[in-house]
Amino acid sequence: MRLYSLSVLYKGEPRVRLLKAAYDVSSFSFFQRSSVQEFMTFTSQLIVERSALGSRASVKEQDYLCHVYVRSDGLAGVVIADNEYPQRVCFTLLDKVLDEFSRQVSKMDWPSVSPANINYSALDGYLSKYQNPRDADPMTRVQAELDETKIILHNTMESLLERGEKLDDLVSKSEVLGAQSKAFYKTARKQNSCCEIM
Repeated sequence: MRLYSLSVLYKGEPRVRLLKAAYDVSSFSFFQRSSVQEFMTFTSQLIVERSALGSRASVKEQDYLCHVYVRSDGLAGVVIADNEYPQRVCFTLLDKVLDEFSRQVSKMDWPSVSPANINYSALDGYLSKYQNPRDADPMTRVQAELDETKIILHNTMESLLERGEKLDDLVSKSEVLGAQSKAFYKTARKQNSCCEIM
């Protein structure tokens, strides 16, 4: 599971503007990184341009999923991830980033300011924090712990069933031992009763 890009954009007239972006292109070869980053920026702008205000969508492009959230005020976010990354975590991240961005950056700046002049530096931190959805998202962590518990429980049940056959043998032997031990107890009691000192 991997996140490659996290972008904040503004869907205004006449075109979509990139406000801020963070990229993790370390898994690509050195010579491809700038081209991959440009393609991610282009794809993010294109997806936002073709999405309606107030909508969420996930678009598949080869081995990648582009998750987009365009708010009704025109502020938009795009996460580009691999196919395995959980969709719910992507939209949780987009909600968090867009809310924080709109509190820190004035709405008046969205249509005109360049990305270099925007004072918002949290995207790189979010991109690295959310690389492992289990660590970043409590719901995913709980689900993973439940899955682990379920596996352990299944293994325990299987071992109990295997032991069940052995336990049945022990139970049948204990029934035989129970009758023998009662006879031994009675015999021992009789033997001890003759030797009592009064």
